[in-house]
Amino acid sequence: MPLKIYNSLSRRKELFESLIPGMAGMYVCGPTVSGESHLGHARPYITFDVVYRYLMYKGFKVRYVRNITDAGHFEEEGREAIDKINTRAALEKTEPMELVQKYTNLYHWAMNQFNCLPPSIEPTATGHIIEQIAMIEELLRAGYAYEVNGSVYFDVMKYSAHYDYGKLSGRIPEDLLETTRQLEGQEEKRNKADFALWKKAPAKHLMRWKSPWGEGFPGWHIECSAMATKYLGKQFDIHGGGMDLLFPHHESEIAQSTICNQVAPVKYWMHNNMITINGKKMGKSYNNVITLSQLFSGDHPLLEKAYHPMVIRFSILQTHYRSTFDFSNEALQAAEKGLRRLWDAYTTLQSLGRMDDQGKTDRGLDEKINILLEGFEEFMDDDFNTAKVLANMFELVPYINSMKDKTILPESLTDETWRKMKTFFKIFIEEIFGLQAPGQTTDSKLEDVLQVLIDLRKIAKAKKDFVTSDRIRNELSAAGILLKDEKDGSVSYSIQ
Repeated sequence: MPLKIYNSLSRRKELFESLIPGMAGMYVCGPTVSGESHLGHARPYITFDVVYRYLMYKGFKVRYVRNITDAGHFEEEGREAIDKINTRAALEKTEPMELVQKYTNLYHWAMNQFNCLPPSIEPTATGHIIEQIAMIEELLRAGYAYEVNGSVYFDVMKYSAHYDYGKLSGRIPEDLLETTRQLEGQEEKRNKADFALWKKAPAKHLMRWKSPWGEGFPGWHIECSAMATKYLGKQFDIHGGGMDLLFPHHESEIAQSTICNQVAPVKYWMHNNMITINGKKMGKSYNNVITLSQLFSGDHPLLEKAYHPMVIRFSILQTHYRSTFDFSNEALQAAEKGLRRLWDAYTTLQSLGRMDDQGKTDRGLDEKINILLEGFEEFMDDDFNTAKVLANMFELVPYINSMKDKTILPESLTDETWRKMKTFFKIFIEEIFGLQAPGQTTDSKLEDVLQVLIDLRKIAKAKKDFVTSDRIRNELSAAGILLKDEKDGSVSYSIQ
């Protein structure tokens, strides 16, 4: 069946036709590694991991590029445009690249916990300064950028006179002039809507590179344009990211790349919707930002318990990527039960055998099961609707359980349908959805050992022997056993 993708640019579903037959190029904006990845980061990377897997299932050879932003991500143009990496490095009193490595490692660890496939290429912003400078020079030559006091800006109003700036996000440049915040550094720009391509580094700025305009650092938007062009060409198939990146990031990417490459850079723009927590937007002001390690350990005031990474992955796939996903303990606990039920049915199905007696075929049942199975690919081809595929799987669970109980015999199905059901469940659950067996419970002996260690840790804390207390916790964490101190003084644990 043909694959259709909702294109954020046209605001409609379009038939997916790759620029090069049999090949697909996909760029997804990666994390800014100025801190640990949080719950909001889980959704885009799980979403586009499934897109990546499904494109390969459809027979495409995919080049998946997902960058690491390790410099230059700053709020336009506030506080002298101090980028997030530089600021966090100063706070932690460490070298910026040491900080970057620390949080990149944590990010990779979390992606591995989610069973996300690594991208084909994972370029870093700091590794592509030369390409960014070259692109900025091209924009200056074309007359769509200008230099002021060692900083370079993109001329949005000039671009808007010839191109449709705002088409992706639905914003009008004239409105941007009225709504742009009054921030430091605005006075040197021709228009408030102009954005930085290169910023002059203040005296104490740690991250700086030589350029034709003096020492400075790149703007956030130019980084992705430069890396996408280098590895996917002047035009490529899919650009993905969270809906929060529509403006200004992706809008600015389109403008820069269109001028430099004389062609619109992306054929299909894909954006996943946001995660809310108990109905509220996630943000520092709400004190509801949950890091991924906190999610896995349960060590956060909003969490009632620890959640296995597969439960998080499964819960995200239960909602279509363009719909809002509301996080709550109740929703995740329901997902935990759902995943266990589905996985048990899946393992049961794989263990069942059948005789080759075709005389007992139930044509009505066979047709029902075939319709549900055919829906797997039909729904995925309809803009990657993982939620509907999972709904069909759950409709099949009672049939599988009935076969286990022998109230329905596997021989009720044709040999073709039987093989199809086993094959489809394996392909979609493991290879496309990337699900794995959820965490197993401990046996009684291990529970006894853990309780001894927990008691020893309590004794150490009571004696204010925090070295021993922390060592017990850290050693257990390294072994995949995460402890959580509850409000009532008890200690719970989860095994990853």
